[in-house]
Amino acid sequence: MASSSIFPKEVIDPHHHFIDTANNSFQSWLRSAAGGDISCLPEDYTRDLIEPLSKIGVQFYGSVHVEAMPDSGSEEVAWLEEMSAAGRCNYVKAFVASCDLTQENVEEELQKLTQASPKLRGIRWILDCVGKFQGGKTATHVATSRHDGIDYLKSPKFERGLALLEKYNLSFDLQCAPIQLVESAAVLFAKYPNLKVCIDHLGKPRTILGDDLLEDGTTINPNAIPDEKELEVWRKGMKAMAALPNVHVKLSMMGYAIPGWIRTKERKAMLKSLVRETIDLFGPNRCMVAWNWHVNGAVSDADNLSTVGPDAVELLEMFMWFFEGYEKEQTERLFAGTAKEFYRLE
Repeated sequence: MASSSIFPKEVIDPHHHFIDTANNSFQSWLRSAAGGDISCLPEDYTRDLIEPLSKIGVQFYGSVHVEAMPDSGSEEVAWLEEMSAAGRCNYVKAFVASCDLTQENVEEELQKLTQASPKLRGIRWILDCVGKFQGGKTATHVATSRHDGIDYLKSPKFERGLALLEKYNLSFDLQCAPIQLVESAAVLFAKYPNLKVCIDHLGKPRTILGDDLLEDGTTINPNAIPDEKELEVWRKGMKAMAALPNVHVKLSMMGYAIPGWIRTKERKAMLKSLVRETIDLFGPNRCMVAWNWHVNGAVSDADNLSTVGPDAVELLEMFMWFFEGYEKEQTERLFAGTAKEFYRLE
């Protein structure tokens, strides 16, 4: 393990999820999509992330809870407030809530959410859509099956709701496929220069080295040649978004880009290059490290595209390697400063 002296003094996790489908009626859709009950509670998060980081001398400043596809955004926020009031997750400094921005009563829903918690900082509605959901075989996220694979980024109704966020001092977490950055997102968000936007999960380039394992299910895929077509689209989209000064990006869920990246030095090196390329585009002042923690390291890292993933400390160590050569001030921005500023955590 690396010396504690090289670790950042302070970290913020600006993206994680609490889930309890067995006991929350507002998570019925998620339970159905997952094919059964899943759980990640504040005590799990403390055990898996906060305590291991504390043991190596890293101060955990706090976190931002991001919506987990609830049936009702306001009910999810109420649940979070209830757990916080009970002292179970005082470390959660802010919420990013769920809200379907295309609904006719969207302003009423935004008002309800802002009244539900003083910790509300932003909205997310998952938008990854390249066609109808096909069981994870494409970049379309299961969440968009809630609206039958319609690309909301091309919807006038979505834009109408999006335009209201600035009025309520809310940011938007943008999770979409790279082609959507190119075709829709860059043009749309350029219209709203005062709306703070954060691209989730590195902009989601998908399996650029192929699947984690070969078809036999046990042999590690040896491919080290990246999918240049996928990267070309991702680069075009990220460059267009980086040109907008109101847009930030989370360095998270990197196993979606390279499933099983922790298995080989070649995969690690490829991921390091992607992370540094992203930082080169946006700068440390608009990038933030995030653990995306829920369930376990593999799920948090690869969204079910691999059965392996780093634990909290391993991921921190990998980021320190990714950031080799950066100034201390830059590293501090990446681990805490950018998130603290973006989500108004002070």
